[in-house]
Amino acid sequence: MNNTVDLSVIIVNWNTRDLLAGCLQSLHDTTRELSFEVWVVDNASSDGSVAMVRERFPQTHIIANSENVGFVRANNQALARCQGRYVLLLNSDTKALPGSLDKAIRFMDSHPRAGLAGVRLLNADGSFQASYTVFPNLWREFLILTSLGRRLIRPEYPSHGPQADKGPRKIAGYMEGAFLLARREALDEIGGLDERIFMYAEDVDWCYRFFQAGWEVWYLPDAPIVHYGGQSSKKRRSRMEAELYRSRVYFFEKHYGKATAFGLKILIYTLTLPKILFHRLLRYVTRGRKGRIVTDWKELHQALSSTNSNFEERIAA
Repeated sequence: MNNTVDLSVIIVNWNTRDLLAGCLQSLHDTTRELSFEVWVVDNASSDGSVAMVRERFPQTHIIANSENVGFVRANNQALARCQGRYVLLLNSDTKALPGSLDKAIRFMDSHPRAGLAGVRLLNADGSFQASYTVFPNLWREFLILTSLGRRLIRPEYPSHGPQADKGPRKIAGYMEGAFLLARREALDEIGGLDERIFMYAEDVDWCYRFFQAGWEVWYLPDAPIVHYGGQSSKKRRSRMEAELYRSRVYFFEKHYGKATAFGLKILIYTLTLPKILFHRLLRYVTRGRKGRIVTDWKELHQALSSTNSNFEERIAA
């Protein structure tokens, strides 16, 4: 391949027009040292996202899907066509900060075995949101499902806390998929995202595959971005929660084996049912004023017993 730009930025969008506009504008406003191209893959948005991009950012490459093919497959569509020395998977609900992309590429250029990197994520008010997480196992999943990790270890669990004072860190773990920067040579070896994952766990799987292949995975706290967080998935929150569990089980089976994945299923069923009952009762008693909207038992069972291929039917039902 004849690479013509330093960086290809890939943004998958589904009905986040205004956030997408802010994200695109921030790339052009804050990146000074790099040549870059931007690919927007739109998953059949109904809010005028594609028209907005064509009008306001005509230099942007657009792939306009006629149906929602999912976050993973949409990213792979652009991964197959982009030209950069590095490729950045970036969420539409993010905002680049001055110098962040420049710093990240400088770091990658000076560390030739760095195959994948993520950055510190900030909330809209500038407070810490997430950094990196050690690869999952059954014990860590138990701590997440029971909330004991946040209560007994650190509030940000399973993510590590703010690490800006410690500088870049080579990790045996993963970063959130809001910002994943890959080296072209490593990407050509590892391949794109696993399309059997509709969404969620694709970032864990990708980082794990880079790590297992011997490429370094780095966390770069001094190149932060703002992440508004979960804007598309909020539209179907309870069903997306069920899909998160399904994707985690799939990851466990793929990398750790069927027995470990079965153990995770048991954990999920056992620890999720009391939460479902508690929050449904609380919302009933308070007429919706209190209690969290969680997945229900039918959605959970359907997600954990079904394949990825019929996810679109499940969330549309």
